Amino acid sequence: MTPPGSGLQAGLKNRHLTMIAIGGVIGAGLFVGSSSGIAAAGPGILLSYALVGTLVVLVMRMLGEMSAANPTSGSFSEHADRALGRWAGFSIGWLYWFFWVVVLAVEGTAGAKILSGWVPAVPQWGWALIVMLVLTASNLVSVGSYGEFEFWFAGIKVVAIGAFIVVGLLAIFGVLPGAHTDKASFANLTNHGGFLPHGPGAILTGVLLVVFSFMGSEIATLAAGESEDPQRAVTKATNSIIWRIGVFYLGSILVVVTLLPWNDASLEKQGSYVAALNSLGIAHAGQIMNVIVLTAVLSCLNSGLYTASRMAFSLGQRGDAPKAFARTTSRGVPMAAILASVVFGFVAVFFNYEFPDTVFLFLVNSSGAVALFVWLVICFSQLRMRRIIQREAPEKLVVRMWLYPYLTWAAATVIVAVLVYMLFDTEHDGRETVLLSLLVAAIVVAIAFIKQKVTGDRPAPAAEAPADKVSIG
Repeated sequence: MTPPGSGLQAGLKNRHLTMIAIGGVIGAGLFVGSSSGIAAAGPGILLSYALVGTLVVLVMRMLGEMSAANPTSGSFSEHADRALGRWAGFSIGWLYWFFWVVVLAVEGTAGAKILSGWVPAVPQWGWALIVMLVLTASNLVSVGSYGEFEFWFAGIKVVAIGAFIVVGLLAIFGVLPGAHTDKASFANLTNHGGFLPHGPGAILTGVLLVVFSFMGSEIATLAAGESEDPQRAVTKATNSIIWRIGVFYLGSILVVVTLLPWNDASLEKQGSYVAALNSLGIAHAGQIMNVIVLTAVLSCLNSGLYTASRMAFSLGQRGDAPKAFARTTSRGVPMAAILASVVFGFVAVFFNYEFPDTVFLFLVNSSGAVALFVWLVICFSQLRMRRIIQREAPEKLVVRMWLYPYLTWAAATVIVAVLVYMLFDTEHDGRETVLLSLLVAAIVVAIAFIKQKVTGDRPAPAAEAPADKVSIG
């Protein structure tokens, strides 16, 4: 079954969508970046994760409301297109594409570092090339191939974090056989300077350090357009976001800061999860975690390439990108959109090795605040789309935002507050990230308005209009 009006095919099964939804909130940043958050906020990092997690739940609820009513490959970009105007859909779509192709380079390099540590005979750039080529090939085969890879990647992440939480809790309660539990105690949450050793302001600092590890929760709404029952898939992903964030983020971080004092030097030196496992005397904990981190990196690469290509496909459908991006192969794969995304990713990898402190640093910082921009656009789109859906097709409101419009405005206010706070953050490069991201956003919005003026203020092509489809094999 092919979704009406698109060259994409419904190649994702329910089990694929379930794992994409679950795995989407478990990024490599959770494993790698959580130690810096713990160092900055102490046990209070739990409040930082809870605050960002609540924000993501609200944003996903808004996105779920719009996507359940109109599942599309462009997700929030297409919703913004209709709710706020062509300029908004164009701008946020290209910014989101830019974010993910930069992520390809970041994660490709991270994966290459791990693999070159195991097989040093192959240089890092060689491993980065191999990883990118393998995942590009899997995405070019079919959407089902992407779904199958992601099913197993996400499955490993879920099992790993689940096992970590179970082992950690057993150790905390002193019932894990053979474990060294002398440091494990709930007292670690309040000793060593208290729950907030650096004061309440550190909660917001923690927010800045963890907010970007949540990016990816929206992937399920893009992937739903290539499933057999998009509305059901979106509804299920939206309704399960609360327990996913509660278990995987809050649950695992609670275990970390309970097993070890927040100021233990090993947390930053070894990484929070490796340090927690090592504190229990578990053999080969570092290598075990390297395998899990590599899986998370490959999952992020796989999903990043898929997400970037589908956003490019959607932009091509709407006339906001080259028409070739909207063409698909006989297997429903947008080949040009995938190749364009991966080529930019390869170029970014090159910059990472040749100009890491100049060009590549600019790319990373200038895409850093895009997650917050996307969430803000989702808020404003939902405020208008609710009225449009109620007027035109109220029966499609199968998912409803809670306490509309008050919680929507509250979420938008929090996002703006985080962006403002980042402007005053010089210690963690928050100011540079926001200013460079705003610069790139301003350039993209300017291009959108110029394009709109040149081509005329015409409505976007209807989502139901079929994309050009050619048989390439």
